[in-house]
This record gives sequence, structure tokens and C-alpha cells, in this order.
Amino acid sequence: MGGIAGVAALGTAGFVQDDVTNVGMVYATGGLGDNSFNDMAHQGVQNAADEYDVAFTNAEPGSPSEVANLQQRFAQSSSPDYDLLCCIGFVQQEPLRRNAERFPDQRFMVVDTTVDADNVASYTFREQEGSFQVGHMAGLLTQMEFSAGAGETNDDAVVGFVGGREVPLIEKFEAGYKAGVAHADEDIEVRTAYAGAWNDPAQGQEIALSMYNEGADVVYHAAGGTGSGVFQAAQEVGRFAIGVDADQSESLPEYADVILASMVKRVDRAVFRSIESVVDDEFDGATNVLGLERDGVAAVYGAELGDAIPESVTESLAASREAIVAGEIEVPTEISEL
Repeated sequence: MGGIAGVAALGTAGFVQDDVTNVGMVYATGGLGDNSFNDMAHQGVQNAADEYDVAFTNAEPGSPSEVANLQQRFAQSSSPDYDLLCCIGFVQQEPLRRNAERFPDQRFMVVDTTVDADNVASYTFREQEGSFQVGHMAGLLTQMEFSAGAGETNDDAVVGFVGGREVPLIEKFEAGYKAGVAHADEDIEVRTAYAGAWNDPAQGQEIALSMYNEGADVVYHAAGGTGSGVFQAAQEVGRFAIGVDADQSESLPEYADVILASMVKRVDRAVFRSIESVVDDEFDGATNVLGLERDGVAAVYGAELGDAIPESVTESLAASREAIVAGEIEVPTEISEL
């Protein structure tokens, strides 16, 4: 083991040695195995370990209250001495502000929030841009007679959004999605609900079933592990869903027959780039913002259903992507801006 123990589920990958770059990973609450946000971060450190002499230790906080202690334990460790601590998720922000000041010689990176310190590299994403794209797709398809895989549309122009917790970050997903739907047609109804949890598939399924039963053709989730319940509901009623963070038609192939697309958020690239900067001795405590233009987010068509999506839809999405990148479409980040 790599010198960290105690309040959370922990594990190491590879052998911790003095001649390698040692990385500590503090994941978002919800943990690994979400086939989404945390697993994308894990993929990033695995890719770095494949590419470079990198060893890493995983820490999975069971609640937000454990985050500060885990950050501190990594920073205080001397066996090994961690070259970089990757702090995954917005819940890390306040503890990291304190720990970055307390441990000025420790390099940190954080995803989904910013910490203004020379020893912290911050990575944020324009989630609203990718969400606009999948909303645009959902809005176009709900107006069509469309069937593919295990799903088909009905006669109602209705779509849905399921969030994990109602926090500003997830509201960016919702705002972008609703703007994309409206770009297709302002008269389309968008049903919205928050599960209040990141790892409650049963709650996600219950919410999505209600939306489908009230006419929704497509439901997009930004709810971590809760989202697998949305896919279960889509299969149960023969409708469609949209994944998030990872290409969930690949990470959850058992639901590929209802996943039209996923709003992929390249957390893996953020983690990889931060580790690479340490390996190359080019670490910089700056803020990096990744959107459609830098391929930080993207609408990725489902592995099984992508080829069935009409060309008129894919061409429309290509055009709206280009308009967003060019600044011709300004995507809102808050519901109040809609």
C-alpha cells in the first residue's frame, strides 16, 4: 500500500517507488464504478501510468466531510512523497484552498472548480456546450417518427433531464440542454428533476419512468451512478436516453440499445495532462477551460444507435457545434439566462 490509510476505501495501482512519479487520487463522492465521472478520472491516471513511469494511489471519500482529511494525508505522506495530488470534483474546492496554503510545496490539480494558488492547476469544462448539442439532438428527434435498437419515439414532443444534486455545476448541464432543445423548437416541453444523489439508480429509474410515462421520448442525465437507472427505465418502456461524462454506450454496453449519445466530458484528458506536466517538469498553477473547441466536451453518438440517427440530425448538430465554437451561439450557464 502507498502510505495512506483510514477513513475511505483506498487502493494502489502499480508499485510505489522513489524513481517514479507518484500520484494521489482523491475522487468525488460516489466513488469508482460509476461508469461516468470518477471512472473517467481513473482512466486518465491509468493512461498516464501506461505512458510514463507513474504509480498512483486511489482514495474514495464516502462523504464530503472526508475530503479534507484525505487531501491532507496525501500531502503529509513521505512514503511515498506524492508528486501530484489529483482532486476530482467541485466538493474538493474549499478543503483544497486550505490545504494548498498549508502545503505550498505540494502540487495539486482539481477538476470542476478553481483554486487560485500557484501550486494548484484547475481544470473546468464548458459542460453547457456539450449539453446544448445533446439537447439539440433530443429536440430534433422527439419531433420525428424514429425507432432504433430497443427504443422508439411517440407522438408527444417531450424530453427530460435528470440531475444528481441541484448545484450550480449540474445546472450548467440543465441550462445547456434546455437551450439546445429550444434551438430545435421552442415549443418542446422539457421535464426536469433532481435525484438528490450521485449513486442511487433506483431513484434515477423512478424519476425517468415518470418522465417517460408523461410522454418523454428522450431523457438526458447528469447524475453519476444514479444515471444507470435512467437507462433501465428507457429499456423498460422502449424509449431513449443520453449518457454523460463517458461514452456510456461503451462503459455500460448492456444499455447500448437505448443510448442515443453521451455528453462526453474529457476528465481523463485533464488528469492525464496534469500528470504529464509534472513528468515533463512543466507544471503550472493555472486555470484551464475545456469546451467544444478544445475537445474538452463532445456529443458522442452511441456505439449501437449512432448509425441510425438521421443524417439531417447529425448535419444540424455539426452546424450548431460550429456556431458555438465560432461564438455565433452563446450557450447559457444558468437557468435564469434561458
